[in-house]
Amino acid sequence: MAHKTGLEEYYVIRGQKKMRFGYTTGSCAAAACKGAALMLLGKKKLDSVPLMTPKGILLDLELHHIQIEENQVTCAVKKDAGDDPDTTNGILVYATVSKTKEPGIQIDGGIGVGRVTRPGLSQQVGEAAINPVPRAMILREAEEAAVSYDYEGGLKVVISVPEGVEIGKKTFNPRLGITGGISILGTSGIVEPMSEKALVESIHVEMKQHFAQGEQYILATPGNYGADYLREHMTLPFERNIKCSNYVGETIDMAVDMGVKGILFVAHIGKFVKVAAGIMNTHSHSADARMEVLASNALRAGADGDTARAVLNCNTTDEALDVLHEKQLLQPTMEEIMKKIQFYLDHRSYEQIKLGAVVFNNVYGYLGKTKDAKELIEEIKKQDIELQKK
Repeated sequence: MAHKTGLEEYYVIRGQKKMRFGYTTGSCAAAACKGAALMLLGKKKLDSVPLMTPKGILLDLELHHIQIEENQVTCAVKKDAGDDPDTTNGILVYATVSKTKEPGIQIDGGIGVGRVTRPGLSQQVGEAAINPVPRAMILREAEEAAVSYDYEGGLKVVISVPEGVEIGKKTFNPRLGITGGISILGTSGIVEPMSEKALVESIHVEMKQHFAQGEQYILATPGNYGADYLREHMTLPFERNIKCSNYVGETIDMAVDMGVKGILFVAHIGKFVKVAAGIMNTHSHSADARMEVLASNALRAGADGDTARAVLNCNTTDEALDVLHEKQLLQPTMEEIMKKIQFYLDHRSYEQIKLGAVVFNNVYGYLGKTKDAKELIEEIKKQDIELQKK
């Protein structure tokens, strides 16, 4: 019979399907710490432990790979991300709790937990990448275990994730200057499936770090195409770009709130053409008006009805650009689109910061830039020179 975690009745409906909740690596670490501390101080083996999450959901989590020694206990909790697509799903998060002569509770990361190498994060350089809420959860469980057994000595808690070494390479961590593994994450202790909030938060963390390092002008690429184009075709500091994914609007909002002076987006036309219609989440599930935007702007540029219909009947932006190229309308259509992109970028920020975009595709290469893009390019170059002097 499967172990019941307490999440069996928690789900959301997405696309007419029930999507199960899960629990975070922070909850895994705290539960593993609790289990190891109780077994160390109580001298009794446990199969599972209850854990109250910050969200107010009480979990009951199984303990695995228990190793009991005289002054040290190690155990693990298996991560369950529910129905959220999560690279850490199914991994084991270990806690080793040992007695120390020094009073107090020390918390550190072992193998597979990343180390912070750059300023701007909630942890200091050199510290383990255990975020504030998980750290507080771990500390609480260690303290409560000590109180329950009237233990007045010190405890050292080391969180390890052996699989985290490889998984960390596939996350945002290398971009944030976190090396050697994953971060121990979670503000609620619970994973809500298909959460956009987590990705937006990771963009916010990355931007905050760049801003803390003195970058007043941000270089943003929605995805790998933009990053590749930036690296191969532009004389801008590739290593300073942040990935904003589909969240153009949220990226602008966060920058305004943070006090950033400007953002230059380097983006593929397939994503960014939607911005010319005021669509600020470019994911296809959110909205798709690519052909409509291309066709309407082709009409503005002088296309006839047959050309506009041919564009509307295309399946991809590459195919549509071929139609416009054949009719010698590609450049004038792109000029119209750049005007619209600039208009809607400025509209989103209420012109509080300088915004611009450089747009390309993989066949024709550079397609155009918005009015303020040239100024932003110059500011980013100057900024890079100044930062290199520091």
